[in-house]
Amino acid sequence: MEKKINLIVKELDKGLRVDVFINKKESKISRTRIKNLILEKRLKLNKKTINDPSKKVSIGDIIDLSIPEPKLPSLKPYNYKLNIVFEDEDLIVINKPAGIVMHPGAGNFDNTIVNALIYYDKNALSNIGDESRPGIVHRIDKNTSGLVVIAKNNLTHENLSDQFRNHTISRIYQLLVWGKIRPSSGRVETYITRSSRNRQMMEVSKTKGKKAITNYKTIEVFENDKIPTFSLVECNLETGRTHQIRVHMNHLGNSIVGDDTYKKKFKKIRNIDFVLEKNLINLNRQFLHAKSIGFIHPKTNKEMIFNSNLPKELEIILKMLRNANK
Repeated sequence: MEKKINLIVKELDKGLRVDVFINKKESKISRTRIKNLILEKRLKLNKKTINDPSKKVSIGDIIDLSIPEPKLPSLKPYNYKLNIVFEDEDLIVINKPAGIVMHPGAGNFDNTIVNALIYYDKNALSNIGDESRPGIVHRIDKNTSGLVVIAKNNLTHENLSDQFRNHTISRIYQLLVWGKIRPSSGRVETYITRSSRNRQMMEVSKTKGKKAITNYKTIEVFENDKIPTFSLVECNLETGRTHQIRVHMNHLGNSIVGDDTYKKKFKKIRNIDFVLEKNLINLNRQFLHAKSIGFIHPKTNKEMIFNSNLPKELEIILKMLRNANK
């Protein structure tokens, strides 16, 4: 069954954008979703279909918005043990290991976090987004580990999406980069767009793309005769663009260890500790971990903050660097 929203514009709301006006009256539906519904031609203004979310409303305008019933996903369950950090009736926080993708896509439709969630409980996932991504409010890359929040119902999905869109969700990452970042702490603010040379990659642009903001600070520097120079860095994201940290670190000239997409292949280095070199060469992931996530619970309005430790394969490298640095 389609849901219908019928509104009439009063004096107080004249001149508002139509998507803003609807969101003001129907706060449980995110403005992003309203905008997408308008672009899909599901809005009638005075009985005339329009697809411009920025259209201004006038006194007496009659607004009719049709909201289709979300499609149920037809995805295969995947028997995969999820590392669940927290769960209640509205959301799940999982600690994702490196090596598994978040949702089905080209080349992998079955062995993803989404398929694992369907196996875990297919009836407890939001379904207002892409039908191949039930529950998925945000993502981290396949070869990145760390904390991800999953929506179990549509109201939670809407609310969390708004928090992401308004940049009020706290996300802190730990990473190991080559060299020393100059300055040692700072803020990177650029546009990020898809690379014109390789569609699988993103790149910094001066004029086009989406604004991306990364705050970073150096936690430790590892530097002596036996090892290359590395820096342990913490990044606090204001935005969440595709590959944002990886692109920004590469832009600074300090690529993330293990990131083969945004750095040159690891070169053999003289005098390096053999075991450390072996661990670096065999690291089949980037040294990037979503360490902390914080948000306001959609139902209780309480602030929730979750933290996770570095995975074992990253902690081993860090321990070796600290020992070598003594």
